[in-house]
Amino acid sequence: MQRLVELVKNLSKDKQLVLTIDQKISSFKNLQKKSSRLLFQELCFCILTANYSAKKAIYIQENIKDGFNNLSETKIAKDLKKLGHRFPNTRAKYICYSRKYQDILKKTLFSFNTSNEKRDWLVKNIKGLGYKEASHFLRNIGVLDVAIIDFHIVDVLVSYKLIKKPKTMTKKEYLSIEKKLKQLAKKTNKTLGELDLYLWFYETKTVFK
Repeated sequence: MQRLVELVKNLSKDKQLVLTIDQKISSFKNLQKKSSRLLFQELCFCILTANYSAKKAIYIQENIKDGFNNLSETKIAKDLKKLGHRFPNTRAKYICYSRKYQDILKKTLFSFNTSNEKRDWLVKNIKGLGYKEASHFLRNIGVLDVAIIDFHIVDVLVSYKLIKKPKTMTKKEYLSIEKKLKQLAKKTNKTLGELDLYLWFYETKTVFK
């Protein structure tokens, strides 16, 4: 654990990196204040990221935008295929199914007292979201006390011998790894949302949403 603490502290000495991450966190908090319509578009981005590249999902999000809110399932599937998504038909189906929550998404999420309750609701009600994708969505709308445990983060934790690489990412395994990340966040004086960006930068040399 201590070696990883030192890594994050050393990354935090990079003033440009700190500024970039602070700006990214600020943008997440600002999105939380936006309409349910815009939050739904961010939800669609997270639906697209499952078993797919986040970078490519951003490209798709930027091209479809309001189409997530109102295009037909057939049209969304066609656009996703054109833009290169691996699972255009399934993701289009999930997006259109989730529209029934579009107008109540913000009100529903922030009616819960805890982030765990928010995440559990998302996993239960939004098709295509597991714990990683639900956590990603929450972080991207300014909920900073959940961990996004993707393969980049797992690789860092494994390389620093904080965890053993899981064979499958069950809910129990996810929460167990998140608990270790909470300990790391506390020791480095970061939120989980901030910590994710630092570890992502260490692994990929980019700061991504």
